[in-house]
Amino acid sequence: MELGAKIENFSFVGINQSGEESTFSLSDFVGQNIVLYFYPKDATPGCTQEACDFRDNFNRFVNKAVVIGVSPDSIASHKKFQEKQGLNFILASDPSHQILEKFGAWGEKSMYGKKYMGVVRSTFLIGKDLVLRQSWTNVKVKGHVDEVLAALEKLG
Repeated sequence: MELGAKIENFSFVGINQSGEESTFSLSDFVGQNIVLYFYPKDATPGCTQEACDFRDNFNRFVNKAVVIGVSPDSIASHKKFQEKQGLNFILASDPSHQILEKFGAWGEKSMYGKKYMGVVRSTFLIGKDLVLRQSWTNVKVKGHVDEVLAALEKLG
């Protein structure tokens, strides 16, 4: 997905900040910046750290952007993850990989020489007008939230 591209509206099922299952559309967030981040799996070390970094910096995102975490995990898994970690943002469930593929966050990975398909840890900053403003792929968790916040500051 190219910077400056208008993101077509899409819907997804997820859990809101209160842990309630809901259907959302990207257009629900027009007029707000959106931080859409893709992560491999609930409750794994790197994904937990990334989610907790967004959680711990939530007050820095308020009035700047809506944060939405996306993984192939089920709603039930998301609820457990949210409750255990006290997550205060939306978690979207994408078991069919439709959103992941749309953003190029589903691809070939390699571990110990074995190739497999999986989530490429990625983040997309979508402007208030649903235009892609910034993207990060193969994200390293440490310091990433600060990078996203710096890009949000530039957007104004």
